[in-house]
Amino acid sequence: MADTIRLTIDGINTEVAKGTTVLQAAQEAGVYIPTLCYHPNLQPYGGCRLCIVEIAGMRGLPTACTTPVAEGMQVTTNTPQLQELRRSFLQLILTEHPNACLTCHRRQRCRPYDICLRNVDVTERCVSCPNNGQCELQCVADYIGMQEVPLPYHYKDLPVDYTREPLIKRDYNLCILCGRCVQMCAEVRGIGAVSFINRGFETVVGTAYDRPLQDSGCRFCGACVEVCPTGALMDAGAEYLPERVPEELAVPCRYACPANINVPLYVYLIGEGKYQEALAVIREKVPFPGVLGRVCIHPCEEACRRAALNDPISIRFMKRFVADRDEGVWKRYSRHLPQTGKKVAVVGSGPAGLTAGYYLAKAGHAVTVYEQFSKAGGMMRVGIPDYRLPPEILDGEIAVIQEAGVDIRLNTRIESVDDLFERGYHAVFLGPGAHRGMTLGVEGDDLPGVYDGASFLRDANLGFKVNLGNKVAVIGGGNVAIDSARVALRLGAKEVNILYRRTRREMPASPEEVEAALEEGIKIEFLAGHLKVRRQNDRLVLTRNDMELGEPDASGRRRPVPVKGSERDIEYDAIIGAIGQRPDIPEHFKVKTGRGNTILADDATLATSREGVWAGGDAVTGPDSVIRAIAAGRRAASTIDKYLGGSGAIDEELTRERSIGICAGLTAGEFHGMPRVNMPCLPPEKVIHNFKEVELGLPEDGTIAEGKRCFQCGFRSQIAPAPRPPAAARSDRVGDAV
Repeated sequence: MADTIRLTIDGINTEVAKGTTVLQAAQEAGVYIPTLCYHPNLQPYGGCRLCIVEIAGMRGLPTACTTPVAEGMQVTTNTPQLQELRRSFLQLILTEHPNACLTCHRRQRCRPYDICLRNVDVTERCVSCPNNGQCELQCVADYIGMQEVPLPYHYKDLPVDYTREPLIKRDYNLCILCGRCVQMCAEVRGIGAVSFINRGFETVVGTAYDRPLQDSGCRFCGACVEVCPTGALMDAGAEYLPERVPEELAVPCRYACPANINVPLYVYLIGEGKYQEALAVIREKVPFPGVLGRVCIHPCEEACRRAALNDPISIRFMKRFVADRDEGVWKRYSRHLPQTGKKVAVVGSGPAGLTAGYYLAKAGHAVTVYEQFSKAGGMMRVGIPDYRLPPEILDGEIAVIQEAGVDIRLNTRIESVDDLFERGYHAVFLGPGAHRGMTLGVEGDDLPGVYDGASFLRDANLGFKVNLGNKVAVIGGGNVAIDSARVALRLGAKEVNILYRRTRREMPASPEEVEAALEEGIKIEFLAGHLKVRRQNDRLVLTRNDMELGEPDASGRRRPVPVKGSERDIEYDAIIGAIGQRPDIPEHFKVKTGRGNTILADDATLATSREGVWAGGDAVTGPDSVIRAIAAGRRAASTIDKYLGGSGAIDEELTRERSIGICAGLTAGEFHGMPRVNMPCLPPEKVIHNFKEVELGLPEDGTIAEGKRCFQCGFRSQIAPAPRPPAAARSDRVGDAV
């Protein structure tokens, strides 16, 4: 029996697989048939009847979505009779729909409409439309042509309370009962949180007993929103604008990741116990999973939709869990292209430089990394204390980069880019970091015993002797200040005070790091300024004052203003100023620099003002995060590879696990109330006198539990788009009145 069937659609001869429907065959042949209830991820049932067609020899007008093809079938999809019937069917669908999108959409004009009894501002409706004013219902209505067709309107008057649901807005006054959300939730996702309620003309979509979604088993994956053709279901709190990327709203954790790691996929895989596959997904984008699992600023967690219910998923800790269990399975699929004969010099062995070098080496280029210090790692090595990032973790991941062919030369400071080109390098990447600490900017900030935070942490991390005495003041409110204070405690200081000129609310340090410092006995004095430093009786005397918050400054935070008459002197044995860092860019690099002595580089390509020279990381942005530096290294590697004659394609798939499971199913107990698993830590008394890693890592059962807490928003990326009419076929109707 033949596996394919030949038929004709609107005079077009086509051949499709057996079991294909007429609608699917038409789509393959490039013929559009309008429909609203059909969706490629759902079982068709022909409810809207807009896809009716004429088939030679067949009585009646069958629906294309439910009719299988037959050998020799002759199908006609667009006749005057079909057009008129489709208008009638659509008119019936619209009798209880406000039609806001049909009176005001991207026709470049807005006007009031008198068929909606709620008198909604149509311009506001367009702003909240999930399709930027081009909803599927509108597109189909444009295609069919509803101009000059009277639309008797009967408002459903269903209650709308957008404050009731934390994540999904439901306005069933816009619902056309297509059934897609019901099918997606019950048949595909296996949940059944929503269903058809009542009978006949009273039928609506809703939850049993009109309960909130969170009490109906909903997992808030958003799959129902993805398939809704009218905007009856929308993401709560989302503003749909043309310039916004859909993924920013649908899968915010992945969009928030600077390196674009497929966060929802690896979280799902961990929840399924597939640790090596999850690690492979992470390593597709970054060469430092263990580092990031400990020190990443986790913007993905900040964006996690789960926070609207209780707490975000512990994404960073889950990354650490699988990184610490690396069995090297991902290496089976890791590619290494043949040698190209091109040489690349990388200045600086921080996250940006090593990432760029890693991907360039895998692309076949000979890469040499030059590092001015005695150990590789850049700020990961000299700026992050061992109790947060154990050296053996960093060493292990750098070793993998060296295995890829990257040559790292230590104790070598590069002063001239010209010299690198004279040595035969074809391209140069500058990633020297931002290692120069800023002084306090007051009288006496150069006295012995006054340190800048960057130099202090570097000396401590590299094992140099630092004498602090018993009482230490740390000035600043960022992570460097917190790290400096906690390191000072571990180096023997008995009392450590952090002085910050604003309140805790404005403090830029990570909240979890602040909490850890407080637990270890470090005191934080807020609204505390500093005026000058002097030496007296072998001690440092800091003249400080009180501050109060005034108007916001350029950073958006309220400006600290001195309180008159509040000056006083306090003695310390050492003072650490952790108020900022800046790059140290040698003059002979001959690249343009900007504010803060940062290298000027193109945002997209990271190319500098010099031909053949790129730059990234803290040297370009100023002090920033490891993950953003890694992302910069990736972008630079791609553009450098293109410059050297390659494709620039550095992405690779390191596992065959590419999708989130279709069926989520019901969760035992209350899904919406599942608590976040806390990271177990060593007690303060066991860590304040040494550099043992404080965080112990999530236990296996806790890690899997975190995976099960995930909404699986990433499933939305796996949902195929619904068929839309071709734009050209709608263009002549755009602007017609209803």
